[in-house]
Amino acid sequence: MEKFYKKIDNKMQCLLCGHYCKLKEGQVGICGVNKNVGNKIKCLVYGYLAALHIDPVEKKPLYHFLPKTKTLSLGTVGCNFKCSFCQNHAISQERKINKTNYFSPEQIVQIALNNRCHSIAYTYNEPTIFFPYIKDVATLAKQYGLKNIMVTNGFESDEVINEMRGLIDAVNVDLKSYNHKYYKKLGGNLERIKSNLIKFKENNIWVEVTTLIIPDINDSYEELNNIASFISTNLTTSTPWHISAFHPDYKMLDKNKTPLNTLQKAYNIGKKHNLNYVYIGNMGLPNETICPYCQNIILKRIGYQTIIDNRLDNIYCSKCHNKIDGVMV
Repeated sequence: MEKFYKKIDNKMQCLLCGHYCKLKEGQVGICGVNKNVGNKIKCLVYGYLAALHIDPVEKKPLYHFLPKTKTLSLGTVGCNFKCSFCQNHAISQERKINKTNYFSPEQIVQIALNNRCHSIAYTYNEPTIFFPYIKDVATLAKQYGLKNIMVTNGFESDEVINEMRGLIDAVNVDLKSYNHKYYKKLGGNLERIKSNLIKFKENNIWVEVTTLIIPDINDSYEELNNIASFISTNLTTSTPWHISAFHPDYKMLDKNKTPLNTLQKAYNIGKKHNLNYVYIGNMGLPNETICPYCQNIILKRIGYQTIIDNRLDNIYCSKCHNKIDGVMV
């Protein structure tokens, strides 16, 4: 944990996320789970899980990372954002820690192996706030051939970004908006998130992007166009973009569900920017991975189940034999 804090005057600065909270003795950071205790930052949720499930990796969502495999998914309480539409608010906005649910890194890796998972996913709430735990679990997982995934809002600190290199294999990042003021309202910073997305790519971490499209919030042509343009220009056209439908939840109950035509508009915008892989989520529609070279259907999913798999040796298109983008095995 020592790598993730430093002393500044009479305070300790947490180095886990982009807030860089400066905390007095006994003070807790914005996330609610990292505290200055005895001039050290203590991660109060280390090993104390609020959620632990075995999921298809497609649920993260990751469509180009070990498809058709299982991932052991885990999360704690706490978050460094305050999204009014959070679908996991029962744990992300909770600050009470259940001390009866302790899992050591060794236990987590053993559970993954016993259940024939190919990876461990740090998800449900914001994983960067419990990164000291992630580092210990992921380091051990690597020794047993397991991959590591973070499903994140992308607001990591520079220090965590550096530690992720060679340890985290894939990320799905919520690019929630392309509006600076809106991101500030959520508790984040658009420029840092854009910068971190680029760093993930530079650090050879497989990146997929998700945007939850909320009516009257981020569904304008201009904003969707800016998001698609950023992905295409800065993350390459081979970066999958998951565009997901909103449904009323938590404190945002006054908005309607996202209509299908809005998602289709976003899909067309993505294609206009030459994104090879655009997927519509939360609508129950089939999702197809189409070969960008020959238009062959490589993978077809309904929900989280793959019903068509036209891969050759798991990594090539069966028709034109070009390599499929992603980490396929």
